[in-house]
Amino acid sequence: MRAAYELASQSLPNYSCKFSRKDFTLPQLFACLAVKELMKRSYREAEALLADSESWLRDIGMTHAPDHNTLCRAAKLLLTRFRTDKLLDVMAQWAAVARMLKLSSKPLAVDSSLYESHHVSRHYERRCHQTRDRMKAKDRKRGRKTSRSRTVRRLPKLAIGVCSHSHLVLSMWTGTGSGSDHPHFESILFDAWRRVPNRRFKVALDAGYDSEEAHDLARREMGLITLIPPTKGRPRKDGGPPGGHWRGRMKRLLATRESRKRCGYTHRWQSETVHSMMKRNLGSALRGKTAHSRKRDLRLKTITHDLMVF
Repeated sequence: MRAAYELASQSLPNYSCKFSRKDFTLPQLFACLAVKELMKRSYREAEALLADSESWLRDIGMTHAPDHNTLCRAAKLLLTRFRTDKLLDVMAQWAAVARMLKLSSKPLAVDSSLYESHHVSRHYERRCHQTRDRMKAKDRKRGRKTSRSRTVRRLPKLAIGVCSHSHLVLSMWTGTGSGSDHPHFESILFDAWRRVPNRRFKVALDAGYDSEEAHDLARREMGLITLIPPTKGRPRKDGGPPGGHWRGRMKRLLATRESRKRCGYTHRWQSETVHSMMKRNLGSALRGKTAHSRKRDLRLKTITHDLMVF
């Protein structure tokens, strides 16, 4: 809670406007939101927890706990993309001072993952799959085409750029649906690139980001060294290298296990480790009911993970 308060004090103003009631400052409310996410509580449960923890409130200069409506409105105000980018900027500065980045020796790992849109029991989930399989079998008998599940298209998605040495998230992107990874490729790399002092480092990504345009963008515009397996698309019939200069070079560079380890591509799995850490420590299901509220939940989950790393 103290770390969250110190982070917000360096990133956010004390009040949103001059006509604010000034009962609580924005850094104080953000610290309460971080505690809520860390303890896996709802807004009402967080209000009760903070009311019973007077010593926690005194540490950040609060006299009483905010109610759940205040916390909900604070989340809408504080967890926008603009303000969370400021928080990540300050944490990247902290990491540079503490020498936690070490991107010169280990690459930046990028990966995306889907989160659950609500809490469900495993028994209910299994029965839903069984019912869905029976319905698909009936549709095939009747000659109907089975479409993609509507639930999968609405699942929240989080993409992160992770410092392989310390598991610190340097950049993030939030969206909805299990679509292609190319739309957030540029934003993830650019945000991480502008936040670190050393801007000549390697980036390890999975085959979902494979394209010649991605290599050109990262290498020519930002001076990064990209490591992406060229396995996307239909392979050539003659067994030759894939099209494009950089994709052909990746085919030779990532051909064997020794070469992947030597160039640093094996550190890409650290991004999957961070997704696993966030889901185990902070929960894989989100409490938001709309796409915008789920994006806010993902941003708060990412910031809380970085605070736990510090």
